[in-house]
Amino acid sequence: MILKDFSLSAVTAGIKYQDRLDLGLIYSRTPAVAAGVFTTNQVKAAPVLLSIDRLKQGRCQALLVNSGNANACTGKEGMEAALHTSRLVAEALQIPDEMVLVASTGVIGLPLNVAAFENNMNALVANLSEDHFNQVAEAIMTTDTLPKTVARTVVIGDKEVNFIGMAKGAGMIMPNMATMLAFILTDAQISFPELKSALKTAVETTFNRITIDGDTSTNDMVLVMANGTAENSWIEDRQHPDYELFEDCLEEVCKELALKIVEDGEGATKRITIRVCGAKEDQDAEQIARTVANSNLVKTAFFGEDANWGRILGAMGRSGIRFNPDKVDIAFGDVVIVKNGVAQGQEAEEKASKILKNRQFTVIIDLQDGTGCEEVHTCDLSVDYVKINADYRS
Repeated sequence: MILKDFSLSAVTAGIKYQDRLDLGLIYSRTPAVAAGVFTTNQVKAAPVLLSIDRLKQGRCQALLVNSGNANACTGKEGMEAALHTSRLVAEALQIPDEMVLVASTGVIGLPLNVAAFENNMNALVANLSEDHFNQVAEAIMTTDTLPKTVARTVVIGDKEVNFIGMAKGAGMIMPNMATMLAFILTDAQISFPELKSALKTAVETTFNRITIDGDTSTNDMVLVMANGTAENSWIEDRQHPDYELFEDCLEEVCKELALKIVEDGEGATKRITIRVCGAKEDQDAEQIARTVANSNLVKTAFFGEDANWGRILGAMGRSGIRFNPDKVDIAFGDVVIVKNGVAQGQEAEEKASKILKNRQFTVIIDLQDGTGCEEVHTCDLSVDYVKINADYRS
């Protein structure tokens, strides 16, 4: 899908590796309304701090992104590097410095190879093209095994409005935010407060409902740029008749990208949805679901295709949410394995174990204590996850 006035580029700059795309640029010839959501980690990388500050104006024209080096925990020099690389983009595109955002992902604590940016900036800008979206999606990968992209079109008023999105992330994933980058481009006309509100809502129910390993990174960013070239009627307030439609489409894009991250979890062989219902409040259901989804014992049982419901109940019990164990039902797909806190026997376990052989399945937990219901998406924990992270810096 091609969006008017958006162009993209990626090059092999040798920031860490010599044989892969690792430097990307997204550019909107028309200045775009922009909003972002960033890591909640107290330790924030220089590019995150710079982009947070620049996004206060609610506009940008370019995003420079690299993989291989996080430019995190690099002190004053790291911020100077972020400023310098953004200035290179501004000068090459002849736009103001403050209209350039930066994002980085990779190894923490190493100085950014600024020379790699200087030596490749001319080629990066010269390579800008409306059909290089997939190149940038590849350039932001680290331990990902494949690019993650999605496209959507919705009719707003009498105009087609398009969305294209990319994401990276495979480990160190548990938002509020995680080791993930996501960039969404749209040609919609929408004001900054409405775009920011729609993105915050979308992120909360998508990227903030996934976990791979329970860790949160220093560099996470979800950015949406809306350059208005679709020429739909301006969405200027949340009471606008098309605001909800825009918000729903943005949420769809975010959810598909979020699920792709889980499916590509480091070493993962399965994607699992933990759905908790019957809680007193939605937030109680979420907390229980998140605790189960992050349990290493539960996740290794999923990998071993063992319907070990005791580990699930044990994780629920340490979630900090009060519930009555004697009222809990647990099902793997359509197979009820626990009813009112009591195991349903060997036959039920054997049927549940067959469900666990699927690439995707859902664990349904019913507390029978209210109407609160939420779900969190996770993956299994395999031997390969340990190998990948043991060798990450080598």
